[in-house]
This record gives sequence, C-alpha cells and structure tokens, in this order.
Amino acid sequence: MLIPSIDLQGGHVVQLVQGEKLAIEAPDPEPWILKFSRFPRVQLIDLDAAKGQGDNAGLVTSICGRLPCRVGGGIRSIERAQTVLSGGAHAVIVSSSLFRNGAVDLGFARELADAVGPERVIAAVDSRGGRVAIHGWKTVLPITAVDAVKALEPYCGEFLYTHVDTEGLMGGTDMDAIMAVRRATARRVTAAGGITTREEIDRLHEASVDAVVGMAIYTGQLAI
Repeated sequence: MLIPSIDLQGGHVVQLVQGEKLAIEAPDPEPWILKFSRFPRVQLIDLDAAKGQGDNAGLVTSICGRLPCRVGGGIRSIERAQTVLSGGAHAVIVSSSLFRNGAVDLGFARELADAVGPERVIAAVDSRGGRVAIHGWKTVLPITAVDAVKALEPYCGEFLYTHVDTEGLMGGTDMDAIMAVRRATARRVTAAGGITTREEIDRLHEASVDAVVGMAIYTGQLAI
C-alpha cells in the first residue's frame, strides 16, 4: 500500500532532503489534502513540533478531520499522544521518546501502550549507517533497527522503518534493510526513505510492507 506523506513546517507543506535541506515548499496545503483524500492512510508529520520549535496543532487537527491520518512529531509524553489522538489521529507515530541512554526505553513504551492501546501506537525506528538514529537523526545509538524492533514489538501495533541514508535523495531505498525489519516482527511494517518507483512499492507490497512516499510524489516523479 502506498501511504502519501504530508510534512508540515510553519503551516506549509514541505519536503526536506535528509531531514534538513528544504527542497519543496507549498504554502497552501489544500491541493495536497484534496489529492490525498482517496487514500486509506496518510502520514502527517509536524516537523516544528518534532524540532521543539512550536507546532502546527490547529492545522494537524483540521487535516485529521478530513483525512485518515497517522500523526507524528514531538510526541514525547503520554499526554501529548492522548491529545493528538483526541484531535482525530488514527494512531500516533512515536520515535525518539522510545529510546533513552542508548537503549530502548521499555518503561515508557509500556506506559504509552497501556494508556492509549498498542494498536494506536506506531513505533518509528529510523536507521542511519546501520544503527538507530534519534533526535532528528543526529544521535546514532549502538543498537540496530532489528534489535529495536524485537524489543518494542509487545508495545505497538505497527513499525515505521525509515532508512535515513536514502531519505529524500530520490535514488531508491534499501530493500535488504527493510526486509530484515520485516523478518524481525509479526507486526505491520511501513517503510520510508527514498522510495521512488512503483516497482519498489510493488515489491514491498508483495512482502506485506506498506510504503510511505513523499519526495517522489511532490516532484511528480511518481504519478498517483
């Protein structure tokens, strides 16, 4: 399944290369909301909240009222997760807060799952150079994505695996890395990071992996 991505920054829809360099900016989100309205799942990320530089809370709630969104960005507490879910998100995407002191924070993962239900938690495991990367992909931990997935499996209904090394580069993704994560868990797996072609999406679908696509859609390289 193809899951289109909406990344918000300063009220605009944006696409960043490697999470840093601004490549695309659309001041009016409306055309993209309409374009994605036929999809059963949409990924919505509040980049400002993720960076601790304000948020796009009103816009996130508005979009969640119109699209079936999974929402991430700055979800560092149970209260924040509950607020996002009460605002209309179908699930929350949680990343850096699932890790502490270089390891998986099983205590927080358990508390979050107990509070909102594991089926509404998507654990984001981002990999850079073969290791889990957090804090906007700047902090690399001494654990692999497969290690993290195995530890977090009891506390979420789905994993979002992002292959940071290929994110935003429009050169394709790393199928081997994605399949390693797929084999490590019985939970639903969604992959992101450089997915560019219909062929990649089809290959992932055959392996029961959903595909989050951003840059390829916004540049028009992938027709939807």
